[in-house]
Amino acid sequence: MSAPIQKSAAKTRAATQIVTANRLDDGVVVYLAPDGGWTERLGAARRIEGDDALASALEIAKAAETDRVVVEAYPIDVAEQGGALVALRLREKIRAEGPTIHPELWRPTGA
Repeated sequence: MSAPIQKSAAKTRAATQIVTANRLDDGVVVYLAPDGGWTERLGAARRIEGDDALASALEIAKAAETDRVVVEAYPIDVAEQGGALVALRLREKIRAEGPTIHPELWRPTGA
């Protein structure tokens, strides 16, 4: 008889996150930049590590929502791979790199 599989009570989150949103005036995917502004390049986003840093970054993002600069700001998990910052979830990879339907629509995400 095998031992029962135990499920973790708490979901672990990635060590590094960034905040993403859509720019309100044109709908383009943007990322919170280190200077508190917004960048279209995932690789140029503010890297967030720890709950306090995440809370601070989300405060900045919520203020930008209130000022009608961006909409729907939220954190995403990222990792450094081959010297570049990449999103870990497929949805976020598609948002960062563009549609998956045609190679000419791909856009670079690097620094």
